[in-house]
Amino acid sequence: MKRNLQKELEDIIKKEEALGNRPRLLLHACCGPCSSYCMEYLEKHFDLTVFFYNPNIDDTKEYKLRVEEAKRLIEEMDFTSEVKFIEGDYDPSIFHSRIKGYENEKEGGKRCDICFELRLHEAAKAASDYGFDYFTTSLTISPMKNAEKLCEIGEEVAKEYNVKYLPSNFKKKNGYKRSVDLSKEHELYRQDYCGCSFSKRESIERAKARENIV
Repeated sequence: MKRNLQKELEDIIKKEEALGNRPRLLLHACCGPCSSYCMEYLEKHFDLTVFFYNPNIDDTKEYKLRVEEAKRLIEEMDFTSEVKFIEGDYDPSIFHSRIKGYENEKEGGKRCDICFELRLHEAAKAASDYGFDYFTTSLTISPMKNAEKLCEIGEEVAKEYNVKYLPSNFKKKNGYKRSVDLSKEHELYRQDYCGCSFSKRESIERAKARENIV
């Protein structure tokens, strides 16, 4: 049975607010554009910290650009309370060692699952180390990402660190559309691939295919 992740999220928020709580939440951010709506939505209900950990971005220049855009967005957005920022370690060799043997997988396959597990595992560890009540990820806002799969991975790694994964599907309630609007409003750099060289290659191939159709 398909989970209603938006309802699960709303139920948790209602429960915490009924108890008079404002939990501490660590939001794993894949980039500024994707995290924009997530931050706007979550900071009203949580003491929010953004965690940028993305060793899958194997181009250093691209990585630095995405980090700076994520920081700039936090500074520019009008929040009701302070949103903090933590940058995780950056070492693409970790990503490449984990996905070895899956280099030729299509985007959305096993290689991506391994990448999600790597990033969410580090987010869970950081949430535990810094004493957060919950952690979650902006990845679920992407139309290209399976929110249920991400939730499954998040809940599994959460057990290892005794923290709670906050279920989400930020595509809901026009979340993706809102992220596009916020990106335009703040003139954010919007990349056309997830981050690794494999997804970049596929993005280039799709663009060429569209050109051939035209």
